[in-house]
Amino acid sequence: MNSYEFTIIASGLDPDADDFADRFFKAGCEDATLSFQKGLILLDFEREARTFLSAVVSAIRDVRRAGATVEGVEPSSLVSLSDIAARAQLSRAATSLYAQGKRAGGFPAPVARVTTESPLWDWAEVARWLFLRNQVDRLTVVRARVTKAIGLAMKREHRSAIARKIAQRLKDDKRATQ
Repeated sequence: MNSYEFTIIASGLDPDADDFADRFFKAGCEDATLSFQKGLILLDFEREARTFLSAVVSAIRDVRRAGATVEGVEPSSLVSLSDIAARAQLSRAATSLYAQGKRAGGFPAPVARVTTESPLWDWAEVARWLFLRNQVDRLTVVRARVTKAIGLAMKREHRSAIARKIAQRLKDDKRATQ
């Protein structure tokens, strides 16, 4: 078994409730440290599991079992140049030169906020690019891909829930107008 560190961002529970921490402990989150930031619950896990994926999936299950809504998993798949530098243990200048194409060609293009001063990159793409240049190890790429896949699955799940709510509302509106 290996130990994996990650953070689950959650909402939906009152942090002032008497049983708040106990709910997470009883649900299997005894390997997480609870904190709050910007109105959200942060659970910093150090979970033992065979794989990073199984660690994150089991933690999501446990957080949901506590009654919380999982909003996301960190480290995020969207990264700034500073995030890239920190994760890859490179200098900020080196990552900037990579992004500008001055140090090596083919650096992935930003995927969000492209027209701003602080664009964001897809960490899974960047990690793969860095791996091919021996800047990060294979495990870094695997974790980046897993985190991205989980984020995408959670977005699809969220969009499906929204679509169901919209469909129900349209049905209700149709009944009301008949």
